[in-house]
Amino acid sequence: MTETTLTIRQMCDAFDVTPRTLRFYEAKELLFPIRQGTRRLFTKRDQARLKLILRGKRFGFSLEEIRQLLDLYHIGDSQATQLRKTHEVATMHLGEMISQRDDLNKAIDDLKDQLSWVEKILADMEQPQAAQ
Repeated sequence: MTETTLTIRQMCDAFDVTPRTLRFYEAKELLFPIRQGTRRLFTKRDQARLKLILRGKRFGFSLEEIRQLLDLYHIGDSQATQLRKTHEVATMHLGEMISQRDDLNKAIDDLKDQLSWVEKILADMEQPQAAQ
C-alpha cells in the first residue's frame, strides 16, 4: 500500500503544503485519505485532487468551486461535464484576472506619473539652490 500512498509528511514535502492545510482540505471533504488510527495515507487519487486544488486556488477558484468541479469527475460521461464546467469557470476567472491586471496596470501608470511629477518638483526646488 505504501507504494501508491503517501504519508502526511510526504504529501507536505511533495506539494509544499503544511499538515494543517491537508487536514483543512480533508475537513472540507476535498481529500479523503485512508485512516489507520491517527495516521493518514493519501492515495494517488488524493494526490491528483491536491494537485488540482492547488492549481484551482492559484487561478482564484473558491474551495466550493473546486469541490463542485472535482465532484463532477465520477458522473460517468468520460469527464465531459467536468471539462465543460471547468472551462466555464476558468473562462470567468480569466476575465476577472485580466480585468484586475488592467486595473493594476492603470494604477501603476498613475503612480509612475505621480512619482515623475514629484521628482520634477524636487528637481525644480533644488535648481535655484545649486545656482547660488
